[in-house]
Amino acid sequence: MDWLTVAEAAARLGISQDAVRQRIRRDTIEHKKDEADGRVCVFVSPTNTPHDGVQDAVHDGDPYGTVRDDLVEELRERVRFLETELEDRKEEGRRKDHLLAAAIQRIPELEPASEPRDGHETASEERGNGASSATQEDDHRSWWQRLFGL
Repeated sequence: MDWLTVAEAAARLGISQDAVRQRIRRDTIEHKKDEADGRVCVFVSPTNTPHDGVQDAVHDGDPYGTVRDDLVEELRERVRFLETELEDRKEEGRRKDHLLAAAIQRIPELEPASEPRDGHETASEERGNGASSATQEDDHRSWWQRLFGL
């Protein structure tokens, strides 16, 4: 048990004198005022002094230490969750891209319907039965061969 001046307490705690005064104002550190000379003495116990450069949050006068730790842990959990969601979405996008690429490769394999749809007439029917051999030949080629002139 040591009663120290503000300057001595600051040196022992490894903080500034203003920080010690703030703790006195907040009443988070035990202190007393000497009525005779008006000096403030601060009680410094071994539990609220630095331990290997790290101070004990409970005895350091930090009432929000545990709340802050809980918030930090919750934020870390949320970040982990969001990272997992992001990876899932990336994988889903890769699968969709693969399926789309496979479908695009199959397009040339697909042939158009051999019979015209409801009431549509072909060019040879409009001209009559005197269609040339070139149009009959065109009917046997797929749409993409006719498009590219093959």
